[in-house]
Amino acid sequence: VQLQASGGGLVQPGGSLRLSCQASGFIFDDYAIAWFRQAPGKEREGVSCISRSGLIKDYLDKGRFSISRDNAKNTVYLQMNNLQPEDTSVYYCAREVGMWCGSEDKLWGQGTQVTVSS
Repeated sequence: VQLQASGGGLVQPGGSLRLSCQASGFIFDDYAIAWFRQAPGKEREGVSCISRSGLIKDYLDKGRFSISRDNAKNTVYLQMNNLQPEDTSVYYCAREVGMWCGSEDKLWGQGTQVTVSS
């Protein structure tokens, strides 16, 4: 069972990135998948989650991030627009316990670094 996050990098303020979370080793369609982030010295925080059926739960009150999933590719995406320096974090994807978002236990993937700087 594995979650592989990718797509991070260095971007200027105002720029965009699309993160990908490639899953393997389990029936992808059966699970909700979430994105979290953790900045240096800060607690990890939820970004967004998409349920098995495609219902979206946004943890950040920001309209700049958009989560989606492609079950045919076993992949969840996080489109991030108008990035700002405060978005600099390691971004992680995680599999929920079941089909809905918000479970306490999660299966974590490795993170991908996003750095927003001029």
